[in-house]
Amino acid sequence: MIGSRKMISIDEELCNGCGECVPSCEEGALAIVDGKARLVKDIYCDGLGACLGDCPTGALKVIVREAEDFDPEAVAESLKAQGRVVPDHMPSPESLRLNKKTVGGCPGSALKTMTPCDRANIPMASPTGGSALSHWPVQLRLVPPNAPFLKGADLLLTADCVPVAMPGYHSEYVPGKVVLLGCPKFDNQMEYIEKLAEIIELNDLKFITIMEMEVPCCSSMSTILSEAVKRAGKKVDIVRVTVARSGGVLETVPLEF
Repeated sequence: MIGSRKMISIDEELCNGCGECVPSCEEGALAIVDGKARLVKDIYCDGLGACLGDCPTGALKVIVREAEDFDPEAVAESLKAQGRVVPDHMPSPESLRLNKKTVGGCPGSALKTMTPCDRANIPMASPTGGSALSHWPVQLRLVPPNAPFLKGADLLLTADCVPVAMPGYHSEYVPGKVVLLGCPKFDNQMEYIEKLAEIIELNDLKFITIMEMEVPCCSSMSTILSEAVKRAGKKVDIVRVTVARSGGVLETVPLEF
């Protein structure tokens, strides 16, 4: 069946034929042909973009276009013919059809508004506080721009590594905020820009706090947000918090784009 869905797109001018993307595609959808990466068949590509982080030139991106449905049975047959391992986590065609705009169509990405953990119910012996999370999902790639919890939100745009490094993330920064997590190094930056621009355009955001790690690969999150704000054409008050690998705050500064 042919329909609109997410697919890998390859910029031939940027592709240098290194082949780094080929083994990272567990479904065998990519191959090097005539010195360039090529999509073997549409039905082999699940559109999840696992190969994006392995392209050194940025030649790969995820786009939405007309294509045949992903066919896990055809993928399995192709991989077996090549003597390759068949992954056990491939999404079914039905799950992809249920939510073509959400990466993977995962049932766990269904929107949900939650009540943050009541601290009165936390045992006194507990060394930490409860979760202050008020919604689900939290991954930027999975949150639709029209999610109800984004309306008038105080946004907390967080690089993936921050909550792991920072002991006080939930108690000091999450309360009262809508959390969006993402990795500017391994995820599709253009997809982030487009998603954030639409979020800013559609929702009257109160404020944006962006949290990055001190490492260089994390700082591009600010660049992504800057471009998104420009595209949205709406002014939003923004502050950037830079977190050390040891978990402390190195810097908190307002940003103007």
